[in-house]
Amino acid sequence: MINARPSPNFDDRPAGAAIDALVLHYTGMQSGAAALARLTDPEAKVSAHFLVEEDGSVFRLVAEEKRAWHAGVSFWAGQARLNDVSIGVEIVNPGHEFGLKPFPHAQIDAVTALSLDLMRGFAIPAARVLAHSDIAPDRKLDPGELFPWEDLARRGVGLWPDIDRTRRPGPRPDVIDAQRMLAAWGYPTPETGAYDAATAAAVAAFQRRFRPEAVDGVFDAECAERLGALLSLV
Repeated sequence: MINARPSPNFDDRPAGAAIDALVLHYTGMQSGAAALARLTDPEAKVSAHFLVEEDGSVFRLVAEEKRAWHAGVSFWAGQARLNDVSIGVEIVNPGHEFGLKPFPHAQIDAVTALSLDLMRGFAIPAARVLAHSDIAPDRKLDPGELFPWEDLARRGVGLWPDIDRTRRPGPRPDVIDAQRMLAAWGYPTPETGAYDAATAAAVAAFQRRFRPEAVDGVFDAECAERLGALLSLV
């Protein structure tokens, strides 16, 4: 069951914009009630299409065909302004500012079911299930390194790199190769040849999602192996 809690914070999608991405966030507030109040406050000018509470309750805030204001300044795979083409789901969690904590099973079950319904309904590819930190790596951390992306991928939501963890990774790639691989996956990493702030932010975002046990912003051989495995899936 989805509860209706309409937000005034939306507008029309651009003419011809097709929904082809799903963006998952955490709320980063001290309670679900506070997040729901903010997402429906006209003065806040932020929203999402759905909010999922810790107990698994789901609220529809904005109709899917409308543009919710959840992504902000964003980029993925050549597309700027992800609000135009995405559906945003806010997941109640205090986040890094108020104490990131594990996501309850009931909540993850609800996020999974909702995501699968949206993916089917709008033909969203698994590779286009994104973290807020993926599309805004220079300013966002959510849904964070405790979000169980591997579990969701096993259930059909998003992708996960299957690698042989007993095999020693090969050599660390040079900066140009790292930037090229990150850009091929979707991150905004021009081939500058310098390990610049944009590259480090993209690497940390990649690690936060696909190697959460070690988020250090360094694109090492293990990152290259995991990213190469992902690229082979698309």
